[in-house]
Amino acid sequence: MATPEHTDPRAILRDGLPDRYLTPEDLVTMFSLPSVETVYQWRRKRIGPPGFRVGRYLRFNPAAVREWEAERTAITDAA
Repeated sequence: MATPEHTDPRAILRDGLPDRYLTPEDLVTMFSLPSVETVYQWRRKRIGPPGFRVGRYLRFNPAAVREWEAERTAITDAA
């Protein structure tokens, strides 16, 4: 069975999350953000999901992103 070159990103997800740490570009895709600069602004303002540095690279734990999203959704639903 041949694998298409352009696979749907959701095809590599388990429980809606990839089996690897997320990049800022992944968050842009997941949340339909205008650019990665939005992710960096969230980080500077401490309003986005918690991330960590690996050398010069910013990474996010998929479980932490899911938890952050659930908290934000609960806040929005309560309002």
